[in-house]
Amino acid sequence: MKFDVAIVGAGPAGLAAAYKLASAGFKVVVLERGREPGSKELYGGRIYAYWLDRYLPEFRKDAPVDRWVRRERVTFLTEDKALTLESAVVQKEKTSFIVPLVSFVSWLAKLAQGAGAKIVTEVTVDALVKDEKGRVVGVQSGPDVLQADYVIDAEGVNRLLLERAGIVKKLEPELVAVGVKEVLKFENKKTLEERLGLEEDEGLAWAIAGYPTEYLPGGGFIYTYKDSLALGVVVYLKNWERLKTPVYELVEKLRLHPYIAPLVKGAALQEYGGHMTPVAGINMSPPRFYYDGLLIVGDAAGFLLHTGVLIRGVDFAIASGVLAAEAVKEARSPSAEDLSVYEKKLRSSFILPQLEKFRKADKLLGDESLFRDLTLFSTEASYRYFNIDENHRTLLEALREASKKTGVSMLKIMINIIRMVRSL
Repeated sequence: MKFDVAIVGAGPAGLAAAYKLASAGFKVVVLERGREPGSKELYGGRIYAYWLDRYLPEFRKDAPVDRWVRRERVTFLTEDKALTLESAVVQKEKTSFIVPLVSFVSWLAKLAQGAGAKIVTEVTVDALVKDEKGRVVGVQSGPDVLQADYVIDAEGVNRLLLERAGIVKKLEPELVAVGVKEVLKFENKKTLEERLGLEEDEGLAWAIAGYPTEYLPGGGFIYTYKDSLALGVVVYLKNWERLKTPVYELVEKLRLHPYIAPLVKGAALQEYGGHMTPVAGINMSPPRFYYDGLLIVGDAAGFLLHTGVLIRGVDFAIASGVLAAEAVKEARSPSAEDLSVYEKKLRSSFILPQLEKFRKADKLLGDESLFRDLTLFSTEASYRYFNIDENHRTLLEALREASKKTGVSMLKIMINIIRMVRSL
């Protein structure tokens, strides 16, 4: 059987491409390794809406949304101290939302199927099929070959097809991180809101640095669903062997921390999972995003923006899928020359300009001293400033005492802050 377009991976990027192409009359098949679309998907919990309004405006009508984020928290956490900063939106904005990814992907799959795309699950694609001239003309699964005029690679961060095709090298540890998360369900949404200080249906995005990763690059996070929350830890893979605690136990340690434990007391474990994430972003992108008969989208292309506190992936994935669909519709042939319009679209969109703008963030966020020094110094300084004993300290005195206690110089802290301002 032959299709106009074969898409590998039923994630946000692949399904967005499938929906747009099927809506334009193309014969589209999506091949998914999992039991159903979204079954292998895992992320923190947040999706940014600004670019979805442009590239997939249908989401405003009936896409699943648990909570719109109106509170942002950042915490520097040690074994016995915490410094938390909060930003709250008083007006009810709808700029980013929290939803289980499987729910959102299932909604996307229904859109694509409703437009005429065929989704085949529990199929492992083993290789890209090329003709005698090197053009990709389909995909292979076991002994079976499926032919297509165009192939869109939306396989995700674990880019086995691109590796086997010689397009990218095997992933290096410094390019990716491993995230592990628990979904903890409360008795009702009111309990969750009271524990976390939220208004009705208000969403919270919370980043936690220091203790969750034993002061190594990475961090913890909390996202609030309707009546549950996602609690997780992300650790740079290059530091895996330096952890004193296995990564799958770090989440439990965070959940049991005296600062977090009262917030999740009594909540039942509903889900547990782990996944790789492409923290290097554009620094791990393939040499090109288009080849003869082939376009690369989403995580496979390195389209994830990571600034430590803010992580954006789903909106980049969906936009890249839509732009890939537009490129196929405009291309006169599957040649790389005609498909090069895809990269032009990426550059004229927000995707490549934003990723290139934050290109240096990956190197900064891989700096161990940043996570250790800033956490230890800031928590100690705030404690000494607010703790009144026989000596009521000035802010400068508190900073000096914190520097002496932690062994972190104020000059080094200032340098790191300047680096953060420039790169993040």
